[in-house]
Amino acid sequence: MKRESVKQVNPPVWRRLSAAVMLCCAVAGLPAPLLAAPNDEAALNFVGADIESVIKAVGHYTNINFVIDPRVKGSITLVSEKSITKSQAFALLASALRLQGYAVVSGDGYAKVVPEAEAKLQSVPTQVGGSIAVKGDQIATQVFFLNFESSANLLTVLRPLISPNNTINANPGNNSLVITDYADNLKRLGKIIAALDAPAASDLDVIPVRYAIASDLAVMVNKLMEPGAGADAGRVSVLSDPRTNSLVLRAPSQARANLAKSLIAKLDQPTTELGNVHVVYLKNADATKLAQTLRAVVSSDTSAAPAPAGTGATGAAGGATGATGAIAGAATGSGPTQAALSNTPQTPAAGGSAGFIQADASTNTLIITAPDAVYRNLRAVIEQLDVRRAQVYIESLIVEVTSTKASEFGIQWLGLSGDANSNYRVGGLQSFAAGSNNNIGTLAAGIAGSKNSTTGTPPLPGGGLTIGLFKQIGGQLGLGALAHALESDNNANILSTPNMITLDNELATIRVGQNVPILTGQFTSASGANANPFQTIDRKDVGLTLKVRPQISEGGTIKLAIYHETSSVDPASLNAPAGITLNTRVIENNVIADDGQIIVLGGLISDTTGDNADKVHGLGDIPIIGNLFKYQTRSRTKTNLMIFLRPVVVRSKEQSTSLAADRYDYMRAAEDRAQPQSGNVMLKDLGAPLLPKLIDGQPVGGNMVTRPLAPAPVAAPGKPQDAATQR
Repeated sequence: MKRESVKQVNPPVWRRLSAAVMLCCAVAGLPAPLLAAPNDEAALNFVGADIESVIKAVGHYTNINFVIDPRVKGSITLVSEKSITKSQAFALLASALRLQGYAVVSGDGYAKVVPEAEAKLQSVPTQVGGSIAVKGDQIATQVFFLNFESSANLLTVLRPLISPNNTINANPGNNSLVITDYADNLKRLGKIIAALDAPAASDLDVIPVRYAIASDLAVMVNKLMEPGAGADAGRVSVLSDPRTNSLVLRAPSQARANLAKSLIAKLDQPTTELGNVHVVYLKNADATKLAQTLRAVVSSDTSAAPAPAGTGATGAAGGATGATGAIAGAATGSGPTQAALSNTPQTPAAGGSAGFIQADASTNTLIITAPDAVYRNLRAVIEQLDVRRAQVYIESLIVEVTSTKASEFGIQWLGLSGDANSNYRVGGLQSFAAGSNNNIGTLAAGIAGSKNSTTGTPPLPGGGLTIGLFKQIGGQLGLGALAHALESDNNANILSTPNMITLDNELATIRVGQNVPILTGQFTSASGANANPFQTIDRKDVGLTLKVRPQISEGGTIKLAIYHETSSVDPASLNAPAGITLNTRVIENNVIADDGQIIVLGGLISDTTGDNADKVHGLGDIPIIGNLFKYQTRSRTKTNLMIFLRPVVVRSKEQSTSLAADRYDYMRAAEDRAQPQSGNVMLKDLGAPLLPKLIDGQPVGGNMVTRPLAPAPVAAPGKPQDAATQR
């Protein structure tokens, strides 16, 4: 009661006392105190005071514990013209600190003062939806969930409205925005988001089409209603529904919607020209194949009810109400029949109408002669069949690893007693069928034959280590014993990677190889003294052949009908009397794979081991010494063959361009590595081809050849060049 009386009786005395105390503190260089008003309010008057002291003074007044970051330094001016409450004092302090580059982050029973750039990393108050609890210039985080607008679109709109030191992020997964900023700005952003996150101004309209074809009207209206430069210009989208022969309209404003509806109503009028001939331009389908399909559909369509007997003309005329006499034409009178829509035009009877479906391959169009009701039904079928077909890019991996190892060792000898004058001699010969190139009998006969020939040369032993024991007989060389050892190790690694791209449900074939002649027969016909030899030769493709027919299902899986053949000529049969031998490996099967999945079609893993020994009976069985009386061979052949396949569905132009660019860059890099080295003074630089660079899907670079093959000839002075030289 005493304080109230003081405030009411003599309030100027309190104001003069407050001013005097503040003036004394200012003269002494101390921060001005908080002078409480009679109604528990205080006036703030800090001019050029230390920030830390001001924060402590306000904390003492508001009963809030402040945690001050050591980086918070400097002076601050905080003045209130009249007495303010504790909440107003806290808000005034937060605003003043914000101007200094500092922020206040509220915690559980305390508040932190940190640099503004560090505030978003602190444990700021977070609100999911609704309104934020804190107010004023305090840092907080709020999550906004969007119902209609895309978060990525709003991100670019709201980012300029956020403080540079604070953040805004979009989460496309649940279409939400996460914003960390000052509380008062979060409230403003909430109002902006609520205004922008609204459904479209106009709803969808379904407009039935009575006389025209919905797909034709959709194309025409979309072209006529393209957005212009006016203020009210907006994009109008019109889609056709072939099943109900109706249009689905969406416009940015009601005025544009009414304009589109008026245009559709003016175009949806019955035809004024006599005749039922229509030309349909196809976008993707083949006109010839589609015409055959439509003829089959029309000829087998018995769903239409026939007209009453004797009223064929009436049934044909009433086809617009249900196409009863148009498709079937099953009237017993003179109405059109089902064969009227076949490829051959029919002669119309009295009161009827004839028609046909014909394809024009040069322009890829269909020419349809049919009543309007039938034509509308056929157009609905055409719209569903004339769609862009998906493609399948197929990568194949044919891997073959072959390892062949062989080892052989044997000893052969021959000997003969006596001399050239002996009547009887005792001789011996040890030779084996194995190692025919090193048979001692063959080598000895060859040496003997070369002695009596002026041009003959003795044969040489085959590959490997051959050690012989020779005897000098009358100045001639005689062969006594022969030891041969050989070990071979052959490895082959063959990798073929054929790839191709084909339309859905279309056969694709790739064949790489040679056309090899095979002798099938020969004979010689003699006529008098002349002989006429004759041979019959058959040719066969030898190499790699891959045939694939993909079929894409609705679920995204791909069914593949595959035929793969790998064939080669056996090198060992090149000089065989019976002809060459072909090695063939064939896989023919049907598989199912997912988009981009690598599957294994099959393979061959064989391991063949051979061990052979030719020996002298009895002597070859003696341990250790028996090796002198035998010829041993051992071989092992291991073949690993695997075929892998990876199909990829290509549904858009972007996917096709990306695949082509990847293969293009690969080949260009291979050409670049194969460029001849420059700086060779011994060889002339003839140039080398190199693909141009690919930029935005287009090759850029004038000439496919980097350097000309030969320099252009130069004309002599005063002598003009001819036309060929000038080019």
